[in-house]
Amino acid sequence: MTDSVDHRHDSFRAAVGTGVAYGLILAAMFLALFVVPWLLFALF
Repeated sequence: MTDSVDHRHDSFRAAVGTGVAYGLILAAMFLALFVVPWLLFALF
Protein backbone atom coordinates (compact mmCIF):
# COMPACT_ATOMS: atom_id res chain seq x y z
CA MET A 1 0.00 0.00 0.00
CA THR A 2 1.37 3.40 -0.93
CA ASP A 3 0.98 6.42 1.24
CA SER A 4 0.01 9.78 -0.25
CA VAL A 5 2.95 11.37 1.58
CA ASP A 6 5.32 9.46 -0.71
CA HIS A 7 4.08 11.45 -3.70
CA ARG A 8 5.00 14.94 -2.56
CA HIS A 9 4.89 17.86 -4.96
CA ASP A 10 7.52 20.55 -4.60
CA SER A 11 5.21 23.51 -4.25
CA PHE A 12 8.09 25.92 -3.90
CA ARG A 13 9.10 25.14 -7.49
CA ALA A 14 5.65 26.19 -8.67
CA ALA A 15 5.86 29.36 -6.58
CA VAL A 16 9.31 30.25 -7.93
CA GLY A 17 8.23 29.52 -11.49
CA THR A 18 5.18 31.72 -11.07
CA GLY A 19 7.27 34.54 -9.63
CA VAL A 20 9.85 34.34 -12.41
CA ALA A 21 7.20 34.28 -15.13
CA TYR A 22 5.38 37.22 -13.51
CA GLY A 23 8.63 39.17 -13.32
CA LEU A 24 9.42 38.49 -16.98
CA ILE A 25 5.96 39.63 -18.04
CA LEU A 26 6.28 42.81 -15.97
CA ALA A 27 9.71 43.52 -17.45
CA ALA A 28 8.41 43.03 -20.99
CA MET A 29 5.44 45.31 -20.33
CA PHE A 30 7.70 47.97 -18.79
CA LEU A 31 9.97 47.88 -21.83
CA ALA A 32 7.08 48.00 -24.29
CA LEU A 33 5.13 50.73 -22.51
CA PHE A 34 7.88 53.02 -21.20
CA VAL A 35 11.35 52.34 -22.61
CA VAL A 36 10.46 51.91 -26.28
CA PRO A 37 8.31 55.09 -26.48
CA TRP A 38 10.97 57.05 -24.56
CA LEU A 39 13.63 55.89 -27.02
CA LEU A 40 11.43 56.78 -29.98
CA PHE A 41 10.78 60.30 -28.69
CA ALA A 42 14.40 60.80 -27.61
CA LEU A 43 15.86 59.72 -30.94
CA PHE A 44 13.41 61.44 -33.29
